[in-house]
Amino acid sequence: MRRRVTVGAVAVLIGAIISFANADALIALLRSPLGDAKLYFIGVGDAFGVRMQLSLIGGVALGMPILLWQTWAFISPGLTATERRTARPWIPLALLLFIIGISVAWVVLPFAVGFLLSFQSDDLVPLIAADRYFAFVGSLMLVFGLAAEYPILLVFLSRVGIVSSAKLRTWRRGAIVGIVIVSAVATPGTDLVSPIVLGAVLIALYELSIVLIRVGGR
Repeated sequence: MRRRVTVGAVAVLIGAIISFANADALIALLRSPLGDAKLYFIGVGDAFGVRMQLSLIGGVALGMPILLWQTWAFISPGLTATERRTARPWIPLALLLFIIGISVAWVVLPFAVGFLLSFQSDDLVPLIAADRYFAFVGSLMLVFGLAAEYPILLVFLSRVGIVSSAKLRTWRRGAIVGIVIVSAVATPGTDLVSPIVLGAVLIALYELSIVLIRVGGR
């Protein structure tokens, strides 16, 4: 485990260095949903802190393939040859789901920002703090990216006999209620767009998990 954690940490560090070197381009890209609105910082070190914040998020995103592979390398020795052959395709699928989650978050971001800024008025003028804005953007993308991974967990639980497609169909109503609550709590900010879209994506992935588990004979 120590070796796998070390390799994963190095991958995140390398990704963070790459992100820090391209911080200006990354800032320009992520602030684009704001249009002409300006970003401000108050503390002397806040501008540097924003770059470090984005570098860490970028490091996790860029290092995700290595993190997934190291997780697989740690788990696989405890599996039989048949289990390894069955589980191996899920590694690239996990990466694909993470990318899909981040992509959905990027599509949602302009609508979420537009919704939140629509409440400004002559008496309420936005003065957007850079650190809080990028924390919002980074959290939104990581939440969507990581949430998209949960079909992998459900399929794994089916392989060890904890859940089945029949059980998931029986639990559907409760799962939908749980997804709505988690979506409302997990998404940053107070907009209505992000939790609605995240909830819709998670419900769709729940249904996909039922199909995948049923196809797998469970």
